Amino acid sequence: MKKKDRQYIASEKGAIIKNPKNRLKVALIYPNTYQVGMSNLGFQTVYKIINDFDHILCERGFLYQNRSIETGRKISDFDIIAFSVSFETDYPNIYKILINAKIPAFSKKRENDFPLIIAGGVACLLNPEPIAPFIDAFLIGEAEELIPDFFKKTDSIDRLKPNLAWLARNIKGFYVPKFYSDAYNANKKKKTIGDVPETIERVFAKNLALQEPAQTSVLTPNTTFADTYLIETERGCPYKCKFCAIGYIYGQPRYIKPDILKKTIKKASEQTKNIGLIGANLSDVPSINKICKYAAEHNIRLSFSSLRANSLTEQLAETLATNGVKTATIAPDAGSERMRKIISKKLAEQNILNAAEILVKKGIPNIKLYFMTGLPFETDEDAEEIIKLSKKIKQVFLEASKKQKKIGKITISLNPFIPKPFTPFQWANINSINTLKKKINYIIKNLRSTPNIIVRAESPKNSYIQTILSNGDRKVANIIELAYKNAGNWTQTLKETKNIAEYYTDKKKLEDQIFPWDFIDHKIEKNELLQGYKKSAEI
Repeated sequence: MKKKDRQYIASEKGAIIKNPKNRLKVALIYPNTYQVGMSNLGFQTVYKIINDFDHILCERGFLYQNRSIETGRKISDFDIIAFSVSFETDYPNIYKILINAKIPAFSKKRENDFPLIIAGGVACLLNPEPIAPFIDAFLIGEAEELIPDFFKKTDSIDRLKPNLAWLARNIKGFYVPKFYSDAYNANKKKKTIGDVPETIERVFAKNLALQEPAQTSVLTPNTTFADTYLIETERGCPYKCKFCAIGYIYGQPRYIKPDILKKTIKKASEQTKNIGLIGANLSDVPSINKICKYAAEHNIRLSFSSLRANSLTEQLAETLATNGVKTATIAPDAGSERMRKIISKKLAEQNILNAAEILVKKGIPNIKLYFMTGLPFETDEDAEEIIKLSKKIKQVFLEASKKQKKIGKITISLNPFIPKPFTPFQWANINSINTLKKKINYIIKNLRSTPNIIVRAESPKNSYIQTILSNGDRKVANIIELAYKNAGNWTQTLKETKNIAEYYTDKKKLEDQIFPWDFIDHKIEKNELLQGYKKSAEI
């Protein structure tokens, strides 16, 4: 085991180490660094769920590490390698990890003596096809329900590998790519090879609101949120912004019951006084003010993942400030009222200005604003409105800050729009790299001289690559392989694969377009998504 790995395990609370004898050995891998992976609540949750089975040993692995964190066992010596994938941008890292572990990346080249390679996570819920050639089986659904179902039917590796077809027929959400081709039948469904379901029915967790929430299982100082215990407060979103998949694939929000949430916070506070609440819209969580008050009374420091401007109250802002919050994020997403109507962001300009004023007035000096550019049907005037709205917020921010006799800063996060599966905007394309560069540079130029405003923009090239990874089919696996052979030089890789890459980014999409992810059943009517896209075009 490397010295750094020993340091990681020595600083952790909650790592699980089991005797490997007579146990199925699972390497749970987050395809990014230790710091990023251990900041991910989904990864932490899966680690606990798998280790709750006595007959299974589950140890963690990360990018750049060929051995597990817990015991230093070689990744290639495990029975199962399970990738927890939250972001499509980590797809290339899966290839890299397998190659570095001396495991053939493409499943068709692996013999039976190699570990079984499985994958799950929100990225796989959306579109697993770009990495399907690397993976033996996907678990498509929510971990709380799907993982126990899988491992209850899996007591040994000897019984697992020969029974993939049986598992595909008997476990909802179990997707084995080798039983599905890239060709489509008359019903516009993937042609199947053998007796397996034509569509993959994703799995929802039952009674999520009534059970103990997803939470940190291993506490460590070596993460983005050092020594912070993360707790999920809700899953889903009621607003259904047309660019965001969360409200579509997770549905209406399922809030953890307040008494359960309070008990979890109390338990977490025995390990650390830093608690991070995770959810799409934390200001909508029932009894959130009472929960914040409870934390303040018990000297527990709360941090929030997100706030919605039109449901932010003075009481909530005051409670956040009391809990030591110094920066709060508001997501207008678009600068103009017109653009917010197009994307179904039910947020008026006055809501945004009021939220900025309340936050500063109640003692939170720094504000982060999240905007997108390159959205479908965006005009130059809409991009101009990002500048105007930022300056209006700055004025409100400045006046409130003067009264507090302390001036913080406004950080603007500017991000190119990326079309996401299972949203109305899956029919849209990303702007070209040059177009995005012009829009971003124009916005930066016009805000650069404004005091107390910092603009940070995502790279258009990286967004272009992400679009390929999130919208592509199995041909993208070959692009990932080429990028690895080109030592990560994506500029060269995109030149060599120009025609394939442009198909996923520039090709006009038809109303009856067959998308690579259409075989996944999220209980979403595709025509309803299309009508949503058409309505946006009419605004």
